[in-house]
Amino acid sequence: MSVELTEEEKKRYNRHLILDQVGESGQKKLKAAKVLVIGAGGLGCPALQYLTAAGVGTIGIIDFDYVDVSNLQRQILFTSHDIGRNKAEVAAKHLHELNEAVHFNVYPEKLTTHNAIQRFEEYDFVLDGSDNFATRYLVNDASVITGTSLIYGSIYKFQGQVSVFNYNGGPSYRCLFPSPPAPGTIKNCSEIGVIGALPGIIGTQQANEAIKLILGIGEPLSGKLLIYDALAAEYSSLKIERSESEVKRIKALRSDFVEIDYDLFCGINNELAEHEISAETLKSWIDAIDIRIIDLREEWEEPELEGSNVERITMSAIMHQINRFITEKKVVLVCQTGVRSQQVRILLEQKHELDNIVELKGGMENYDNE
Repeated sequence: MSVELTEEEKKRYNRHLILDQVGESGQKKLKAAKVLVIGAGGLGCPALQYLTAAGVGTIGIIDFDYVDVSNLQRQILFTSHDIGRNKAEVAAKHLHELNEAVHFNVYPEKLTTHNAIQRFEEYDFVLDGSDNFATRYLVNDASVITGTSLIYGSIYKFQGQVSVFNYNGGPSYRCLFPSPPAPGTIKNCSEIGVIGALPGIIGTQQANEAIKLILGIGEPLSGKLLIYDALAAEYSSLKIERSESEVKRIKALRSDFVEIDYDLFCGINNELAEHEISAETLKSWIDAIDIRIIDLREEWEEPELEGSNVERITMSAIMHQINRFITEKKVVLVCQTGVRSQQVRILLEQKHELDNIVELKGGMENYDNE
């Protein structure tokens, strides 16, 4: 089916139409294209904005997460009024206001082995804005199995990476990283932080690569990893060779794909240790008289944890409040991601020989997801 531009679209995309390498034929390619964006977070927000502004005809947005106040430092699609709402749904609403001609498919769900293949087969390209290794390997494998080109991006503190995988016989993500790093060796943004403008730089680069692929112009970042150092304001690149054995092995996984446990592959242990409790258990312990719940977060961190047995002791005040942990009651430590709770539990066990301490696994980030 041929795609035509309306008179309004010709006015909107004027700066594209006068480009020799785009023109009206290129703009029609953009309008006919379908791009699936994984994650409407730090990378997804700027990528989505530029894909929408460029006139990509169909954009899928998949994200099961909700907007948190800590996201607003870098996830520029959202405002304070969006806190507590699903990111994919909010993103589509704001993007529709930017360009009503674009059709948005919204998936307020988690990408899994059960839905990835179906989703990928409905799109021409996939742009990965995920923030964890389990999802990156899942996305890579689904793109290899379905033959879908993948625009990859990642950020870490002050450094970002961009590449294009599985494009015209080029390498895949596993050709560069056959296996994930050891568990705990590389922390995500919620644990170690990221400079706010960096996701904008990398996400915009991803959008640019997607547009190049759609138009068939320029030199895609296939076979090359582009690395950006925000502190030095310098770019460098790394050549990536295709591993035929790796690609062949992943293609052979199609029939067993739904059975793959990517959390297990990346060393993520979903089982509770003796010193951990689930969000479901914590919810049942709120207001229990024989339980003391200590929230280690700062006052501004959300969501707020309320209950008659909940008190807040920030990390800076711990050494002055040790007596609050010394009790015959069971003490539950709560923080945003679980990192601070673990540190305090170990301190209390080693320095003060306390054995009544447990921690909320995964922190409050998992509290509303259970």
